[in-house]
Amino acid sequence: MIAEPTGSDRYGGAMADVLHDASHPRATRVERSFAFVDLSGFTRFTDVQGDDEAVDILSAFRAVVRGVASTHGVRIAKWLGDGAMLVGVEPEPLLEALVEIEGLITDSGSPLPLRAGFTTGPVILIDGDDYVGHAVNLAARLCAAAEPRQVLAIADDIVHLYTDIVSVPAGRREIPGVEDPVDVVAIRR
Repeated sequence: MIAEPTGSDRYGGAMADVLHDASHPRATRVERSFAFVDLSGFTRFTDVQGDDEAVDILSAFRAVVRGVASTHGVRIAKWLGDGAMLVGVEPEPLLEALVEIEGLITDSGSPLPLRAGFTTGPVILIDGDDYVGHAVNLAARLCAAAEPRQVLAIADDIVHLYTDIVSVPAGRREIPGVEDPVDVVAIRR
C-alpha cells in the first residue's frame, strides 16, 4: 500500500516551497468591476460562412474592444473565443466602455450582435492577474442571459454610479448560482 503524501510532500519541491512561503502572497481580496462580452450567433455564423469570415469578424470585434477598452482605462483580462472578460478598477469607465462597444458593433452593421453582462464587487485576485469570485461568475451569467444587443447589470450595482448611461428595468430574474432572484436592468446609450 502506498501512503498518501502529506504536507509539503504532497506538492513536491519548489511548488511546496512557494505554497508555504508567507512572503509570497498568492491571493488578495480586491473590489473590481467585471464585464463579459459575447458575439451572439458566432458558432452558427462560422458553420454557415466559414472560418475566413469568422476570423474577419473576430479581428474587427477585437479591434473595437481593444480600442474602446484602452480609451476608458479598462483591462481585457482574457479573450474567450468570440468574447472577452473585461475588468475595471472603477465601475463607471467599464459601463461606459460596454455601451460604446455595443454601439460600435451595432453601428458597424456586424452580422453578429453583441451581448454583455456587468457587475461589481469583491473578488479574490490570484497571482496578480486572475480573478475568482461571485462578481466574476455573476457577470458571466448576466452575459449568457442577455439578448442580442443587450447589456445586463444588477440594478443595485448601478444605482449610485456617476455616469450618463441609461438603465431600463429588465425584470426580477433567477440567475443560476445566485440564491435569490435579483432585479436586473438593461444598459443603453
